[in-house]
Amino acid sequence: AALLSRSGYSHTHPVRDVPPDFAMAAVTMSMAAVKPALMGANKSQFRGTRIVSVAPKPVSGGRATLQVRNASQKEMRDRIASVNSTKKITSAMKLVAAAKVRRAQDAVINARPFSESLVKVLFAINTRLAGEDVDVPLCAVRPVKTVLLLLCTGDRGLCGGFNNFIIKKAEKRILELEAMGVKTKIVTIGKKGTTYFKRRPQYDLVKSFAMGQAPKTEEAQAIADEVYAEFVGEEVDKVEMVYSRFMSLILATPSIQTILPLSKEGEICDVNGTCVDATADVVFTLTSEDGQFAVKSETVNTEVAGFEGVMQFEQDPNQILDALLPLYMNSQILRALQESLASELAARMNAMSSATDNAKDLSKRLTGEYNRKRQAKITSEIIELVAGASAA
Repeated sequence: AALLSRSGYSHTHPVRDVPPDFAMAAVTMSMAAVKPALMGANKSQFRGTRIVSVAPKPVSGGRATLQVRNASQKEMRDRIASVNSTKKITSAMKLVAAAKVRRAQDAVINARPFSESLVKVLFAINTRLAGEDVDVPLCAVRPVKTVLLLLCTGDRGLCGGFNNFIIKKAEKRILELEAMGVKTKIVTIGKKGTTYFKRRPQYDLVKSFAMGQAPKTEEAQAIADEVYAEFVGEEVDKVEMVYSRFMSLILATPSIQTILPLSKEGEICDVNGTCVDATADVVFTLTSEDGQFAVKSETVNTEVAGFEGVMQFEQDPNQILDALLPLYMNSQILRALQESLASELAARMNAMSSATDNAKDLSKRLTGEYNRKRQAKITSEIIELVAGASAA
């Protein structure tokens, strides 16, 4: 009734006689009339701790404008100092990631001759054994009922969408296999992937490994032993690796590569049958031009000694293949780990570069806003002094 009286409705009319729709409209009108009055009322004399509020205001066709509400000059100076400190940290992380990317590329290049020599040896042995019945466990092709997925993610974050892209690629592959009636098992490499799949009980997580900062043969051997046991024991019928293939400093492609069963010729192909064994590696170098970072690329062709076509077997060919194929599988896993690490470092470098640029832009806009408020305060003080002198 009070609200109805505020809106101009008479007290003599009982509320029960008012139509419901009209009463609701009256309440709405009264609140709309009261709100401007409240907004224009004098503010309370009580003042609590002031908080710096930085909110971007959308502007059509351009960058959002900066709004700083209810902030003192000291608070703005502290905020600017905090942003500049963050900018120094992200800039340092960018340089560290850039240096580590080069070391990761060198590791891939240094492992290349071993892989190339193994491919040639396997091809030569397969040519010699053409037409013979050779039984090698790692080459056994059987109907696929269960697939083991090796998932390579990073141990840390702050690398953009690197880990998320790999996880989404793995989930998509799992859905494709389930649609075909194929079960999946997962072995994670990297803490981010392990944490994600541990929290989701619908996935069969077999084992997890840490990626580390520099994958070595020992880590690849531990992973290969787990894969070997699952495949030879016929727990799984196929092994695929989901990792980020390093293409450039700004491009990394999530890829699915078939690890087992191996080909006797030493070919490694993806799930679509496309050979993914690179013939040459591209090395990216960070240089400085006009005070800014620049990227230069060059193709590195690995020199591998020729292999003699004529050979004699002192051991049984099955024993030779049993010894060579696990080595080749280990080298492929190690190379995938190194490429995944290089992709992670490149993604972190790009993410920190973007963070540095954003911090630089935010610091510039905060400084401009601070200078405007400071100048306005100085101007008002001068006006007060002049007005006081004139009145005297």
